[in-house]
Amino acid sequence: MSPLRLAHSPDADDIFMYFAIKFGWVDTKEYIFENTGLDIETLNVEALKGAYDVSAISFGVYPLIKEEYALLRTAVSFGEGYGPKLIRLKDKTLKRNFKVALSGKHTTNAMLFRIYYPEARVVYMDFLEIENAVLSGEVDAGVLIHESILNFNSSLEVEKELWDIWVELAGEGLPLPLGGMVIRRSLPLHKAIAIENILIDGVKVANVRKKELCSKLQEENLVRISDELLNKYLEMYASVESIELSALQLKALDKLYDIGFRHGLWESPLHTEAYLIPKEYQTLRQG
Repeated sequence: MSPLRLAHSPDADDIFMYFAIKFGWVDTKEYIFENTGLDIETLNVEALKGAYDVSAISFGVYPLIKEEYALLRTAVSFGEGYGPKLIRLKDKTLKRNFKVALSGKHTTNAMLFRIYYPEARVVYMDFLEIENAVLSGEVDAGVLIHESILNFNSSLEVEKELWDIWVELAGEGLPLPLGGMVIRRSLPLHKAIAIENILIDGVKVANVRKKELCSKLQEENLVRISDELLNKYLEMYASVESIELSALQLKALDKLYDIGFRHGLWESPLHTEAYLIPKEYQTLRQG
C-alpha cells in the first residue's frame, strides 16, 4: 500500500497522541504513515482542500468538510473547566469594537468568539505571535490557545475564558470541543476502520507509556514545553479521555454544531454520530 498522508499539529498534545506510532510502539499492520506537522489553521485550510488522507482539525471546521471526510473517534481534545483564554494588558479596558487577534478563521475558538463578540474587529495570525501582538499594542486583546494558556507574560491578564463563553452558549455539564481528526471518505471502509483502530491504539499506548514517551519527546526536542508544564498540558488535552469519543463528548459536539447552525454558520444541523466511521461494518464483515 502507498503511504497514508497524515497531518497533525506540532503542539504537544498532537505530538504525544501520534508519536507512539512514529516511534514504532504500535503495530501498524500493512499501513505506512507519512506524517507532516503544520499549525492548526493551516491544517484546517488544507482539509478544506482535501490535501491529506488523515488530518487533525479544529472541530469548528468539520461541517464544511463533512462530505469529504469522516470524523475519527480518537485523538480528540476537549476542555473541562478550561480552554483558550482571551487576554489583554492589565490596564486595558476593552471597547465593544476592540481589535483582537485569533489563531485562525476556522478554529473552534474563533467560531465561539465571533458569536459572543460580534462587534470585535478580528485579525488572524499564528497563535505563537498573539501574545507579543497584545504586549506591543498591535491588537487590544488576543485569544491564546495550546501551550500558551499555561505560561503568558505577567503584564497580561484574562479578560474572558472561552470555557465561560461555551457554558453561556451551551449550558452546564458539557466539555468544550476543541479538536480531533478526520479521514478521507474515498478510502475503502475496511481500511478506514483499520486505520482508526491503529490511531486509537496509538493514543492508548501513549497514555500507558506516558513517562517514557514524554522523556523521549523532550530529548528529541519535539515539544515546546517540558517536565511539569508538559504533564499538566497533556492531562488537559491528551489524556485517557482522548482515546475514544465518549457519549458525553458526542453530545458536546452535537451542541457545538447546533450553536453554529442556529447562528447561520452552516446550512443544516449536524448529528455527529452520523459522520463517524460505521464500525458495525467490521462486525458484519468478520461474521
